Amino acid sequence: MVTKRKVSNPLALAVLSLLAERPMHPYEMSNTLRERAKEESIKLNYGSLYSVVESLRRHELIDVRETVREGRRPERTVYAITERGRIELVDWMSELLSIPVKEFTQFEAALSLMGVIPPDDVQRLLETRLVRLEAEVAGMVGVLDEMARRGLSYLWAIEADYALVLRRAERDFVRDLVEKIRDGTLEDLSVWRRAHESGELPTEEDWERATRLRSVD
Repeated sequence: MVTKRKVSNPLALAVLSLLAERPMHPYEMSNTLRERAKEESIKLNYGSLYSVVESLRRHELIDVRETVREGRRPERTVYAITERGRIELVDWMSELLSIPVKEFTQFEAALSLMGVIPPDDVQRLLETRLVRLEAEVAGMVGVLDEMARRGLSYLWAIEADYALVLRRAERDFVRDLVEKIRDGTLEDLSVWRRAHESGELPTEEDWERATRLRSVD
């Protein structure tokens, strides 16, 4: 069962994780996340970081440790994780790692509705996507190879490896879909094509009829 949390922003999880290491002020949190390239997997901007920090403080998951000043710089508030925050961090991480959840991606939405565009146009659009995916995969491989060359721990790159696996899977799926449209083997392609040639999109009955005809064949 997925817990409904008082603070559920992934950036909040990152803040709790950082403060579990040591007390920090928001500027140091931001720099640390960027140095570790966490903005590739967690949406990060300085304004939202302050909002998240305040929300965590309000729910007593972190508290103010001290206020410091370095030279002529403005005062900075240093935060520390509370015991309640440590419990929340472990519980939250345990849930995320153990329970798969449905995530609604934009590409999945587009695939579910692609019948509104003629198949030849979909093929061309997917071919464009395929080129971009190939470039992304090559870039990700290069980043991981460079991190390995520098001797960085795999734990610092594990999310990049996961992203690479997903991108490769998407690339392979798109390539297969393009080939099926191109060679005419995509199921019900003829229904899809005729609908756009006639100017009338297929109805649910059209798809059901095509399914019945396949079962007869």
